[in-house]
Amino acid sequence: MRTRIDTTRPHTARIWNYWLDGTDNYPVDREAGEQIRKLHPGIGAYARADRKFLGRSVRHLAAEAGIRQFLDVGTGLPSADNTHEVAQRVAPDSRVVYVDNDPIVLTHAQALLTSTPEGRTAYADADLRDVDGVLEHAAQTLDLSRPVALMLLGVVIFIEDDAESQRIVRRLMDALPAGSHLVLSHTITGPALPDVDAAVAFWNENGTPKLTQRTPEQVERYFDGLELLDPGVVSCSRWRPEADGPGRLPAEVAMFAGVGRKA
Repeated sequence: MRTRIDTTRPHTARIWNYWLDGTDNYPVDREAGEQIRKLHPGIGAYARADRKFLGRSVRHLAAEAGIRQFLDVGTGLPSADNTHEVAQRVAPDSRVVYVDNDPIVLTHAQALLTSTPEGRTAYADADLRDVDGVLEHAAQTLDLSRPVALMLLGVVIFIEDDAESQRIVRRLMDALPAGSHLVLSHTITGPALPDVDAAVAFWNENGTPKLTQRTPEQVERYFDGLELLDPGVVSCSRWRPEADGPGRLPAEVAMFAGVGRKA
């Protein structure tokens, strides 16, 4: 039986939606979002930067790497420029499978199921920790003998144990053929980021699900054994950004990301 959606406690997917100026959120989410913003005024920029990183990485993979299959795990609530929209603008025959285990996302999944006539999209109600289940669902739409882009944007943060999270990512990539890519983003921690730490601590005391921060070095380890594309694991705002004036880079955010290719 599907768990009833709790509108009395803030939820990360809805707060993220609020920071993206979406409408799929409740007063409790907006209140928590503003409290977090007071602790770390730049927090809203993370959501926007991560969304733009999704667009740039998917465009690169579809246009430059020839990827036509995308497995987007930890989809979150639909927003502007979802993975299939970006990919199918470049390559209309792209196929995309979205995976999430959140009842909030499930209620909005229909918005993710539009597609070009040449392509296809599907949604699977599954947990990232259930690697076999994720792959089984994916295989119903994707050809897992051909390259796939595994999208893990802001989702590994929900797995507290480092070894477990590394093992999950490795098992998923091991099941995909050469030429596949890993696209991953993750909130970071560090000595110079006390406001970020305070915001995450507030969230973990008041919201659901709980978050785990990692250092940039820990995030880079998810790409072990892969060919890390330039510029490596960096602030997602600085992964191949659009020009921001001569010689100028966008401001960093404490959400780091990278793209790696399986040889």
